[in-house]
Amino acid sequence: MPVSGDEPLLAARVHRPADLVRFCFGLLGLAVVLAIAGFAHATTSGLETDITKGADHAPDALSSFAGLTASVAVLIVPVAFAVERLVKRDGLRIADGVLAAVLAHGTALATDLWVSNSAPAPIREALSHNAPGGTGMTDPVHGYLAPVIAYVTAVGMAQRPRWRVALWFVLLLDAFAVLVGGYTTPFSIALTVLIGWTVAYGTIYAVGSPNVRPTGHQLLAGLRRVGFAPLTARRVEHRAAAGPEHPESDRGREYLVTLEDGPPLDVTVVDREQQAQGFFYRAWRRLSLVGGITQRRSLLSLRQALEQEALLAYAAIAAGANAPKLIATSELGPDAVMLVYEHIGGRRFDALADEELTDGLLREVWTQVRALQSRRIAHRRLEGESLLVDRNGRVFLTDLRGGEIAAGDIVLRMDVAQLLTTLALRVGPERAVASGVAVLGPDAVADSLPLLQPIALSRSTRGELKVLGRERAQREREAVLAASAREKEARELKRTAEAAAHAAGAERVTARAGSADAGARHGAAGAAAGASGGATEAGAAGAAGGAKAPSKAERKAEDKAQKRAIEDALEEVREEDLLSRIRQQVLLIRPQAPVEPVRLERIKPRTLVTVIAGAFAAYFLLSQLSSVPIGDAILNADWRWAVVAVLGSAASYVAAACALSGFVPERLSLVRTVLAQVAGSFVKLVAPAAVGGVALNTRYLQKAGVRPGLAVASVGASQLVGLGSHVVLLMTFGYITGTEKTPTLSPSRTVMAGLLTAGVLVLVVTAVPALRRFVSTRVRALFAGVVPRMLDVLQRPAKLVTGIGGTLMLTVCFVICLDGCVRAFGGHLSYAAIAVVFLAGNALGSAAPTPGGVGAVELALTGGLIAAGLPKEVATPAVLFFRLLTFWLPVLPGWLSFTHLTRKGRL
Repeated sequence: MPVSGDEPLLAARVHRPADLVRFCFGLLGLAVVLAIAGFAHATTSGLETDITKGADHAPDALSSFAGLTASVAVLIVPVAFAVERLVKRDGLRIADGVLAAVLAHGTALATDLWVSNSAPAPIREALSHNAPGGTGMTDPVHGYLAPVIAYVTAVGMAQRPRWRVALWFVLLLDAFAVLVGGYTTPFSIALTVLIGWTVAYGTIYAVGSPNVRPTGHQLLAGLRRVGFAPLTARRVEHRAAAGPEHPESDRGREYLVTLEDGPPLDVTVVDREQQAQGFFYRAWRRLSLVGGITQRRSLLSLRQALEQEALLAYAAIAAGANAPKLIATSELGPDAVMLVYEHIGGRRFDALADEELTDGLLREVWTQVRALQSRRIAHRRLEGESLLVDRNGRVFLTDLRGGEIAAGDIVLRMDVAQLLTTLALRVGPERAVASGVAVLGPDAVADSLPLLQPIALSRSTRGELKVLGRERAQREREAVLAASAREKEARELKRTAEAAAHAAGAERVTARAGSADAGARHGAAGAAAGASGGATEAGAAGAAGGAKAPSKAERKAEDKAQKRAIEDALEEVREEDLLSRIRQQVLLIRPQAPVEPVRLERIKPRTLVTVIAGAFAAYFLLSQLSSVPIGDAILNADWRWAVVAVLGSAASYVAAACALSGFVPERLSLVRTVLAQVAGSFVKLVAPAAVGGVALNTRYLQKAGVRPGLAVASVGASQLVGLGSHVVLLMTFGYITGTEKTPTLSPSRTVMAGLLTAGVLVLVVTAVPALRRFVSTRVRALFAGVVPRMLDVLQRPAKLVTGIGGTLMLTVCFVICLDGCVRAFGGHLSYAAIAVVFLAGNALGSAAPTPGGVGAVELALTGGLIAAGLPKEVATPAVLFFRLLTFWLPVLPGWLSFTHLTRKGRL
């Protein structure tokens, strides 16, 4: 009887994460070799001398034989392997090897040119020397060996034992021949091998490796080998939410197999490619989270994955939980394994309709989890896709491969938190908590509260929570816009009604005046009546005009009414996030339950970037200090200009206070506002410059009596004007700097390049729908918050002048400070050049993730001053003195100000 298979077509090529990891390690190895060659000059010279002395004792016949044999074998061995692959119709691998060889040859030539023409002298001496016989210099990279290594790596020659032995013998023989003959250096050999190896794996990852996943027909053949008689195999696709190639969907491919005799089977096929899905995500989770709570090792072997899933399946059933019964396992060649389960049928929890999610079903889910936890078995992936409900309403726990036995308390509590969230996403927090309490008890559910945080949940669950958060924010924005539109419409209707009422009143007055004029028989009485009527008519017209142009008090009342309407609308639609609602439900049952989140993150991406940036900054500063005579510069400094720099730094805090208070319609104390800006110097020490100041100013305004939403809007308005002035000043001073040395007012090339770049970015954003939606969403959020606050400020010209003036003076003070530092050490640049250097360095420092922009600001300012024509011996101490005045010295006054304002309840 013919056997049929039904499954989606597999991709011809796949991109393996392991290849990318090897490529990255190759790049790291290249950097290490070049760093050692550049900085350990004595070590490289000593190693080369030792090899030369050893080579002098080698017999000439041995050297000649090794060189001849290696030169022939290094070409014959790869060609022989290519012939074997072509005979076995594996020409794609040969094509990949040829491509890798061509790229490696180009990389070797580029490296040779760089080392010969531009590399530092220590690197050049470590990678090449005088060739024997006076024929010039040896090649830094062997132009024939690097392509050979790239070729044999790309075609997978090193993965075959017999060919691997021959390959290593040839490579070692060739290295010995060229070293003994004096045609290369040890570092040149290492660099050549690394270039070939790195280029090979980069090529393999870029073009992809041939897909060796077993097909459905191979699966049927494997089932026959373990004693089954299959008829058909149909691929099961039930991961609608994540997709079969989702980074967290490393479960494997699932098949429904029908047999000639007996019930059908559920078969899971796990191959190397599917198993590697989500490798980098799991590796980062393992690095960043506290040890003991990650799901499993980043990448298991196929044998380990098979044994772990079998162990968890047997352990779950032994614990009394409903789990698919594993009845057979087998390998499907060297790159895949299969697990055969009894067929259960039914539907996944996510596929059930809302009316099918009864309280009894929810309690059944918790019952299965309780069975696992009674034997300290953690599931680690209690999502809707892992819960299977059969036709009789029984719940089965699937996808057990990510679990663990003998789990710790934190891991078990994470399972409870995950299941609470999974159920709450479908039935709401009330029913999810109630069903959990009914089965596990209130104490077990309450103990999970510290783990009820996004980092403890699965990746797909976090994605669903983010979608709910975006929908909630969208509803709030729509409510604000609708309330603003309703208030505006009501205001227009009110004005129209008032205007109509005034017009009707004027008509009645005019009619009375005409009647009085017609009834007057005498001239004097008629004149008096006419005068009275004219005055009344003028009054009516004035009243109508007043209705069209409301007074200042009326405008303020309308603005307050609009703000009140927006706040009321926000209160109506504002809702807590799902995790907060789950906590509230648990606290209703156990008010004394612990709610402080457990610290799970060992390292955050921002911390990692900060450490790397800090190390780079330390290296930069130390290298600058070691190459510049700082002591002589300090002894010869002009301290009169240093005083000017100190005054400029001190005045910047007053300017910053004006820049903030100018965008707050409410009255603020100037002294306390200045102290808040000084306190920001302490906050910048522990947070990036663009983040710490915003948070501190927002907190200060809230403590000063400004509502939270308005405080955020005021700080946002200040930041928006500051950004605009920063860009305008940078372009202006850049233009001036570009015209200082030319007789005509020709625009600066830098300015023109900046304008063209901005234009290209605008076109790209406009053309790409995703970017257009991203920008429009942010712009709408800006107009919903900051722009109304700007309209409030525009009604107070004095406040507007204070805000804009303070923003401009803040830049002027810093420019004066930097100029004073430069002049103190004997340098001189125009104010325009100093301003451009400061504005560019400050922008880079605000974007840097390090606290206060440490490292990035020093690098940008020093490089800018040197590019502007200042000697390095002047630029380095000037920048260090500027950072001392504006960043390091204000830390202690900032801490005192922060402590004082906190104690007084102002922060």
